[in-house]
Amino acid sequence: ATESTVTVHAFLHHLRGQGLDCVPEPLGVEDGVESLRLLEGDAGGDGWGHQHTEQGLASAARLLRRVHDASVGWTPPDDAVWGAPAVPGEGLVLCHGDPGPWNVVWRDHEAVGLIDWDYLHPAPRLHDVAYALRWFAPLRSDEMALEWHHFPTVPDRRARVLTFLDAYGDLPPFDVVDAVTARIVDTMELVQELAARGQEPQRTWVADGALEGEQREVDWIVEHRHLLD
Repeated sequence: ATESTVTVHAFLHHLRGQGLDCVPEPLGVEDGVESLRLLEGDAGGDGWGHQHTEQGLASAARLLRRVHDASVGWTPPDDAVWGAPAVPGEGLVLCHGDPGPWNVVWRDHEAVGLIDWDYLHPAPRLHDVAYALRWFAPLRSDEMALEWHHFPTVPDRRARVLTFLDAYGDLPPFDVVDAVTARIVDTMELVQELAARGQEPQRTWVADGALEGEQREVDWIVEHRHLLD
């Protein structure tokens, strides 16, 4: 459990009360360890292949939209503790903060769950959407797409971005490269802050050069803007 666990559990109870069975049911905290009911399906490394298909990609976007929409009716407690800094803006929702394919639960190329809510925080919808686009498109090098994301061939990133955004629906126009790179920088700042507090695994990530690696990823996206034109 973390300082934000009580807030996260209250939010998950709200979502489930709205009929969303796509988030884990909190069972409580005992001796500093939180318990949640398992969502059946593939997650983590086992989940990557499911999102290669257009079906899987679109289902993940629809799931994220469903969660965001259901979050609007929740009034956080006065003593809410967020897992990441709140982001000001219009039309705020409760953002997952880490909506990558590894935190989605999959069954037969369909996204059926969203887990690991450690970075829950209020923010505009685009905050989560931009984060997701980086990993689902993916906005990464050909080598990364093949070896890290296990695509059989280099994906059409522009087509996948459009599929995700169309499935999510009703977002105002925005510059994908600007939004995604800004979101990566935001994540880098959070990792740096957590590492400075001595929190793991962020402290080890920073010591191992993760921030330099993230900056190279930002540079790659900027240099390959043409892939999204």
